[in-house]
Parts: sequence; structure tokens; C-alpha cells
Amino acid sequence: MMERKNGWQVAEAVGEATPYAIQHLLDRAKWDCDGVRDALCAHVSEKLSTPKAVVVIDETGFLKKRSKSVGVQRQYSGTAGRIESCQIGVFLSYTSARGHALLDRELYVPKNWADDQKRRQEAHVPDSVTFATEPELAQRMLERTLDSGLPVAWVTGDTVYGSARSLRMALEERRQA
Repeated sequence: MMERKNGWQVAEAVGEATPYAIQHLLDRAKWDCDGVRDALCAHVSEKLSTPKAVVVIDETGFLKKRSKSVGVQRQYSGTAGRIESCQIGVFLSYTSARGHALLDRELYVPKNWADDQKRRQEAHVPDSVTFATEPELAQRMLERTLDSGLPVAWVTGDTVYGSARSLRMALEERRQA
């Protein structure tokens, strides 16, 4: 089991004398998540890309005891191997002979969450976030990645994605293996 580190331990591990900068980064700093994703994609393109690279799509569950976090509900989690109270994240990673990187992410927001305006407001969910299936989220990430020009020989994923006709059709239209 992974040990949780407090602010002092994390600060010490990265060479900081006090935990204040780390606490600010983790608790109060404003992030442009999409900007960080795009910068990471550029870095991966420069350092890891090869014509034989593979993109891997997979989802994972984050077990949650409470229901206030966006998207939490009782749903199947591969992490737990059963139905649990959790969030589901869909992830896209890039793998080549030069290395690998987690390149993109989307949070699955179940329909009942997406349709509950009061709950959305309490959790500060932007209006731009709408219901999408896990394969639809994967397709968004694939389009961003492939549109960036990053070379990809193959796209892989489990049966959730392989069974999604619209996702397969989108890849076939691009002539993407």
C-alpha cells in the first residue's frame, strides 16, 4: 500500500525548506489543465515520438466514500473489481521505443450528474461539461492527439472502446490502425 505523505515530507523530497510552496501548489494554485496537456503533447512530440508509437486508451476508477466529488456514484470500478462509489477517469497514454507518457485525461460525468443543475453548481462544474460516454471521451482525446500531428502507428483499448462503433468508424475515416 502506498504511504501518504504530508506537506512537509513532499517539500523535503523535492528539496524545499518549508511546505508552503507545495501546499499552495496543491491547494490554491490555478491551473490551466488543457494548457499543461498541450505543452506535454509538444514535449512528447519532441522527446518520445516515433512512427511506430502506440496510443493506449483505458479507464480507471477512483474509490470515493462521499458523493460530493464530481461524477461520484455507485458504478463498476475495475480498480475495485466490483460496483463501488467512485469516479471514473478515461486516460490516453503514448508509448514508443523512446519512452511513454500519460498524455490526456477526461473525467466521466454520469448522466444523472450531468443533468443535476443544483449538484453541478455546488461542485462548480462548468456549463461546457456535458454527458459523454467513455468511448466518446476517448474519441475526443484521440482527435486532439491525432490532430496535433503526433505520429501514431496503432490505437489500442479494451472491449469498451473496441465495441464502440462510432469510435472505430472515426479511426477508420482517418485510416488510423
